[in-house]
Amino acid sequence: MSTTAERICQTAQQLPDSLALEALHYMEYLRTRANATEGESNLMQAQQPSMQQVWDNPDDEVWNVQPTR
Repeated sequence: MSTTAERICQTAQQLPDSLALEALHYMEYLRTRANATEGESNLMQAQQPSMQQVWDNPDDEVWNVQPTR
């Protein structure tokens, strides 16, 4: 049984160069998008400690008890 990467490679080898290049560009796009999503998550985690005093204070407590729809 082959791995997914091996299957991708085998399929790409059967494509004309123009379509293989298009597939490569799409895979690079997917990798970039995945990395960007991971970076956004890391940025949000990094912001949380510095924003904690802004989010959690007595003046804003009323917003914590509002019903959600």
